[in-house]
Amino acid sequence: MTYRQEQIKPYVSGETKTAEVERMFNGIAPSYDLLNHLLSFGIDRRWRREAIAGLKRFQPKHLLDIATGTGDFALLAAKMLQPESIVGADLSEEMMKVAAQKAEKEGLAEVLHFERQDCMSLTFPDKSFDALTVAYGLRNYEDLDRGLKEMRRVLRPGGRLVALELTTPPRFPMKQLFAIYSRFLMPLLGRLISGDGKAYAYLPATMEAFPQAEEMTKVLEKAGFSDVAFRRFTFGLCTLYTAQA
Repeated sequence: MTYRQEQIKPYVSGETKTAEVERMFNGIAPSYDLLNHLLSFGIDRRWRREAIAGLKRFQPKHLLDIATGTGDFALLAAKMLQPESIVGADLSEEMMKVAAQKAEKEGLAEVLHFERQDCMSLTFPDKSFDALTVAYGLRNYEDLDRGLKEMRRVLRPGGRLVALELTTPPRFPMKQLFAIYSRFLMPLLGRLISGDGKAYAYLPATMEAFPQAEEMTKVLEKAGFSDVAFRRFTFGLCTLYTAQA
């Protein structure tokens, strides 16, 4: 099955979506953290904290953070869950350079390391991890079904998936207000701060196209996950999905 966001790419280069997304994140890496917190008014920190808190009762020892970016989700998981190891995986070397610097600064380099991985074809053996986290990365997948099946493959039986995705508010007036914000203000700020307005037009476009709420739970179930649930944050601006392998 093809999902709408799979057809949306940052640029018009003739490259695959995967290649364009890698190029986009390498380009915006220096300003990514600033814009991420600015565009969400800092609320993204609370969303991450609440998502990771849900893993505490499972006491995972070995975690994989997919689309780790600059490492905020992985770093917070290391602090809150105190696992034996976390691997942060991403296509973008420039984003992971920022992540590695933060891990070193916070004394977490022995627990947390980063690897360049194509999430469509992970190199890890089957059943390698107790938990898998991903924040704001699924909408960038060139093949969502394939990427989710790879996630399930590397999770041990009973392992937990925690996924955060930016989503569009379902109700008036937040739905209409967010449409104005995401289509006009977000690209403008993105262009002024990062120099890449196309990247910050791409991001809200994929948010709108990505399967949401009940639809996404069906996608996860189709990939073989069970115990699938979702929870909306902040009027539906962000949605947490949880599932079991």
